[in-house]
Amino acid sequence: MLSINAYSQKDSLFSDFSEVVIHEQRLGIAFKESSRSIDVVTAEVIAASSANNVAELLNDVAGVDVRQRGPHGVQSDIGIRGGTFDQTLVLINGIKIADPQTGHHNMNIPVAIEDIQRIEVLKGPAARIYGLNGFAGAINIVTKRPSENAITVGVHTGDYQLLDTRIGVSNTIGKYGQSLSYSRNASDGYKYNTDYEIEHFTYQGTLGGNGNQLNLLATHSARKFGANGFYASPDFMDQYEETHTSFIALDYNKNIGSWYISPKVSYRRNKDDYVFLREDPSFFNNVHVSEVLNGEIQARSSNALGIFQIGAEYNMMNLESNNLGMRERNTATINVEQRILLLDEKLDITPGVSYSHFSDLEAKFFPGLDLGYRVSNNFKVFGNVGYTYRVPTYTDLYYEDRANVGNADLEPEEALALEAGVKYNQSNFTAQLSLFTRQGSDLIDWTKQDSLSKWQPFNIGDITTNGIEISGQYRFNSLSKIGLTHIGMNYTLLDADQSEVEAFLSRYTLEHVKHQFSGRLAYHVGDIHHNIQMRFVDRVNLDNYTVVDSRLYFDSDQVRVSLNVNNIFDRIYKETNLVELPGRWISVGADIKINY
Repeated sequence: MLSINAYSQKDSLFSDFSEVVIHEQRLGIAFKESSRSIDVVTAEVIAASSANNVAELLNDVAGVDVRQRGPHGVQSDIGIRGGTFDQTLVLINGIKIADPQTGHHNMNIPVAIEDIQRIEVLKGPAARIYGLNGFAGAINIVTKRPSENAITVGVHTGDYQLLDTRIGVSNTIGKYGQSLSYSRNASDGYKYNTDYEIEHFTYQGTLGGNGNQLNLLATHSARKFGANGFYASPDFMDQYEETHTSFIALDYNKNIGSWYISPKVSYRRNKDDYVFLREDPSFFNNVHVSEVLNGEIQARSSNALGIFQIGAEYNMMNLESNNLGMRERNTATINVEQRILLLDEKLDITPGVSYSHFSDLEAKFFPGLDLGYRVSNNFKVFGNVGYTYRVPTYTDLYYEDRANVGNADLEPEEALALEAGVKYNQSNFTAQLSLFTRQGSDLIDWTKQDSLSKWQPFNIGDITTNGIEISGQYRFNSLSKIGLTHIGMNYTLLDADQSEVEAFLSRYTLEHVKHQFSGRLAYHVGDIHHNIQMRFVDRVNLDNYTVVDSRLYFDSDQVRVSLNVNNIFDRIYKETNLVELPGRWISVGADIKINY
């Protein structure tokens, strides 16, 4: 697969990574100054990774739990620190793309991996910043801005009749830049009824420069896939699904005196067409169309205490479904933060609050506090606390079929999250240790009392999730023709103390990760690079597994030739209780960039 900046090994973001301003943080502070747990998947890591999609990229982030049902991002769920997919907020360039039908669609990312500059992962309560549903954390995908005049073409092929093609063009004239790309990834599947086709169309335009810039992003993705055993039971082998996701966003950034103003408007549409029997759609067919229109304005300004930030947002959600009916919800949110700097700016205290008013639910306040002390220029101690909230999706409330039935009496989930940790940041080395706890109440899960019952969601009770995360990344600055390039590791330990749950089976909440370890080693011999990634996952109620992936590639200024081997040791494993994932999968390909 190809990137307009595919050859970022040579112009890595990592060298000045600690100074990068995190888009997720509306206060606009640098990564090393933040008093929260934030991980960043950089352009360097994306370029070297054997990942084919966003979900696979996130496999190596401490505390992030990826549960795929099919290969290459066909259908995946993302949890953070023991949370479910419905408790994780996903954003593109700081704009929420939550789906009112179900959190299963949150990872229908309408942007190809080649168009992503970096991914920012905020762990812990995000409600104070973004309002509802940032229950366990948030994932912000930052897209690439047009930066050169280039045409890019890439073709990859591999096992199971894999064919991955891409073409892109970018152009800049003065302060105006634009890029247009198309990609198609398709395979006949690794077993019966697992064939898929994924297409992405992306346009990006920018006008202006720093402090006064207009940005337009317009994207569309289409996924068509056989869903063998994806839902309810592995015995249902003939399911089929298509999703079509469109997203358009316009944002403007401007300095007005001492204020930095950022208004944004966006529209997202997702169509989900599911059939139980692929060859007989009339037997059972669900069609859901969700639309979300969002407008917001954020502003910040420096003052005598530090930085003040205030924002307002209005969100309109609509759903049309032959199963769930006609549904709508409007939400208005106001958020305020004040970063206070004391003791020669070594001590930072950031209290904040978000208030959300719902058209069909009780209004909610989400207060929170961040606290940090900079021991030295590179070493910091930090802590944070905050309340968070997750409303039931319309699938939770109203869905019904032969194996599932919703529950209209569900109450929203709530939690109090606390964290303390230390972080060390240099230009070529970052490390962090975090201890955290989340005290959740009225948590929702789909359960069943016996093997013959239907799955149904209930507020299963209280769950206190405690954990520890350790991560470290080191990049070598050696100019040698042969040597190590990068070493990284992440470890997460989770322990969930739950109230008594009277359920024979649990679909999501009671299958969290207990131990998770990932490591990465990269080295090079001249222009030949080799990246090896491994991950070990020990999940409650499922067998543990270790998967090793490899990417070997030749990299020059205009050409990249690569060999990917995913699941080198052909390990049989599951990330959910339903679907056995592919074994070894080999692909080869070439990418060409022509500057003009």
